[in-house]
Amino acid sequence: MNNAQIFMNAPTIEKAHLAKNHLYKDCYRYMHAEKLALPTIPDVSFKIRRAINDEKANNHKIAKVVQIDPSITARLIKISNSPLYRGRRKIESCPEALTRLGLKAAQDIITAFALKGVFTAKNRIIRRKMQDIWSHSSYVAAISAVLAHKTPGFDPDRAMLAGLVHDIGIVPILTYADKNSDILASPKDLADTIKELKNEIGLQIIRKWDFPEDFENVILYSEDWYRDSGKSEADYVDIVMISQLHSYIGKIDIKRMPKIDQLPAYKKLAAGGLDADESINILDQAKDEIEHIRQMLN
Repeated sequence: MNNAQIFMNAPTIEKAHLAKNHLYKDCYRYMHAEKLALPTIPDVSFKIRRAINDEKANNHKIAKVVQIDPSITARLIKISNSPLYRGRRKIESCPEALTRLGLKAAQDIITAFALKGVFTAKNRIIRRKMQDIWSHSSYVAAISAVLAHKTPGFDPDRAMLAGLVHDIGIVPILTYADKNSDILASPKDLADTIKELKNEIGLQIIRKWDFPEDFENVILYSEDWYRDSGKSEADYVDIVMISQLHSYIGKIDIKRMPKIDQLPAYKKLAAGGLDADESINILDQAKDEIEHIRQMLN
C-alpha cells in the first residue's frame, strides 16, 4: 500500500501532518493488511464464555471455571450483592452469584472484570496514557451500568461492557507506540493517529472477540453527539454517549460540550422512562454506586 492510498481516507486532519506521522502510516498500513497486533480477549473470559455456551454446563460446573481466578470470583459475588442486582438475601458463593445474575449477564460482567489486563505498556509515557484510557473507560462503564439500571429495557451488565470497550481501538495504537517509541515524534502524532484510526481498529477488535453487532455502533457513534438512529427507542450507543458526557463534568470546559438535554440520545432515554432531573444529576444521586462499580473494575 503506497502513501497516496494511505492518505486518501484521512479527511479530518491535514494530510501534510499525516504525511510526516510515521506512527499513523505504520498503524494504517498494518491495520489494512490485518497485521496490526490486536489484544486478545483475556483467557479467563474465553474459558468462561466456552463453559457458559456448553449445553451440558450448569452453574456448579461453570463456577469451577470462574473460581480459577479468585479475584474475579470475589468481584462477581460482590456485584451480585450490589444495588444493581441485590435480592432479599446476601449471596456468599459463586454458584449463587451465577444464579442471581444469570449466565449471560455473568459472562459480560466477567469479561469486563478481565479487560484491565489489556491496558498495559512498558514505556512510562505510554503506560500513563493506557492508565488514563482505562480510568476514563471504567468511569463511563460504571455510569452506563447505573443509567441502564434506571432505564427500562436495558441490561446493566451489557451497558457496563459497552462503556468499557467504547475506546478499545486506542489500545493497539498505544501498544505499537510502546514497542516502537523511536517513531513517535511528538504527542500530536499520537493524538492524530488515535483520532484517525481508533474507530476502524476498534471494529476489528470487536469482530475478533465475537462481540454482539450492536457494540460496533458503540465504537462508531458514541461520540457522535447529535447522532439519531432513526428509531424511537434508545439503544446502548445512547447510554454510552450520555455516560461519556456525564464523565466529562468538571474535567472539560462545559462550553466545549453539547447541551445534554438537546441531544437525541438524551431525549430518547427520557422518553423511555428515565427521569430528566435524575439523569442530569446522576453523578450526585448515584455517586456511591458508580464508585462501587469503578472499584470492582479496578
